[in-house]
Order: sequence, then structure tokens, then C-alpha cells
Amino acid sequence: MQTFRHKCQKTQNNDRTDDMENDKDLPNLKFYKNVMRFRPDGVYIEDFHKSWFGDYGRLEYVHSYIQWLFPIQEKGMNFDSRELSLKEIKLFRMDEEVKKKLLTSYKLMLDFYGIELVSEETGEVQRAVNWRERFANLNRNTHNNLRITRILKCLGLLGFRHYQAPLVHFFLEETLVKDTLPRVKHSVLDYFLFAVLDKSERKDLIRFAFRNFEPQEKFVWCPRRIQRKLRKGISQQKYPSQTPARARREVMHHEPADRSLRGVLPRYQNSAWNSRARQVKQNCTLV
Repeated sequence: MQTFRHKCQKTQNNDRTDDMENDKDLPNLKFYKNVMRFRPDGVYIEDFHKSWFGDYGRLEYVHSYIQWLFPIQEKGMNFDSRELSLKEIKLFRMDEEVKKKLLTSYKLMLDFYGIELVSEETGEVQRAVNWRERFANLNRNTHNNLRITRILKCLGLLGFRHYQAPLVHFFLEETLVKDTLPRVKHSVLDYFLFAVLDKSERKDLIRFAFRNFEPQEKFVWCPRRIQRKLRKGISQQKYPSQTPARARREVMHHEPADRSLRGVLPRYQNSAWNSRARQVKQNCTLV
């Protein structure tokens, strides 16, 4: 995810590149302008929005559309699709009609997942009326976690980065607080969270996840030094009148006895947790 965020930063800074000069085809942009069908299914974007909305069976079992609906700078499983070029990214961001179509695509997929967009201005989302049925599908078919990661990346690239954090917060609440999406939980923490481009929003999401994750001592999605700060903040909220010394003791109580472990990610005896810690450590550039 660090690589993704660094690439996004380049799209903000580079005015012109060789990539912009070389890209003559612009297939992703042409698809969203409704002048080119997506391959291999041969469907225009406007026809897709009309005929595929609510067709949950087709949206679940057809795998060739997601790369066209939410293009990013990475190759997907549809070899007839093409990753976004820098030129396409800049043209997408400037074209309000194209962005409206992307927003329609987002609403279509939210409906498929049992979610609805409450505010186009803020990106706030909530459960849709059919959330129970659609959440059950999400728990059965975990390949949708990959699709959601792609959607989040695409939103960040193409002018809807303010939509990222509300969607991730929604999934954190459903997985950590309400326990409705157990098979989405680790994808939210490993991938969705770190796809959020805004650093302050990413920090807020980490705080929320840390406060609601159980058991807290197995939280590996930020370094120990950040966890100490978070515990201190939680302790001060619970006991606002306690002295700084007592607050430090409260934090120390949760730390490992072995001082050599402080300041690093936890080293669990369970090898699966060790592997997850190594994987997540690559993502969590938080400060």
C-alpha cells in the first residue's frame, strides 16, 4: 500500500510525463465517455449502469467488469483491460461528466454490498434496506474484499479521495463493533485502511480500530510507540483527573515485560500472527 500511496502522490505532482505523451488510446477514459465497450463482454458504461444494477448474480459471478468500472494503475485479472495511465488520471479528474458516471458505478457496487451513499458531498454511507442478505454474500464470497480494495484505490486516484475514509470507517464499525462481517475483518485492517490517502484520516481510522479491536494486545496495525500514545489517550478519557504518573503506569501495565519488544510490532508465538505483523508493518507508515 505504500507503493500505491507513493504513486498517487506522483499523480498530484507531475504536470507532464512521457506516459502522458505516449498514451494515445485512453481505453478507460473512452469507456467512461460511452464511446467504447468494455472487453470481453462488449457493454457500454451507460448500458451497464441500466441493465446490471441490482443484478446480484451477474455482479457476483462475472469477474471481467470490475477492472473497467474502477481502473487503477495495476493490472487485474481481466487481460483485456488496461491499467490507468497518468494522462487518463488527469483527464478523468477534469471531466465532470465522467466523474458523474464513476459515482454511478460506485453507487451500483455499494448497492451490491448492501450499502447506500447518504451524502455525495461527504461520502457518508450507511446500511441499505437489504443489508442482511448482501452482508451474507460478502461473508460467503471473500473475493469481494479484493474488489473493495480496488474501489478504494480508484476513488483516491480519480477525484473522490474524500469518499475513502467514510467507507473504511463503515467497514471498521461493522467488523469490529457490530461483528456483522467477520470474513471482511482482516481485509479492512490489512488493506482497506491503508488505501486511504489522507494521512490524518488514516490516523483517525487507526485510533478507532485500536479502541475497538479485541484482544487489544494483539493489535498489530501500528507500531508500539503509537499504541502507547493511543492507550494514554484512552486512559485519560476514562480517568480525566488522574495524574501523569498514574497514566504512565496504566500504559506500562499493557506493555510486554521484555523491554526489548518495546517500540516494535508485537512478536507473537503464533507464527500466523508473526507473518501478519511483518505484512502489516510494510503498510503502516503513520507518522
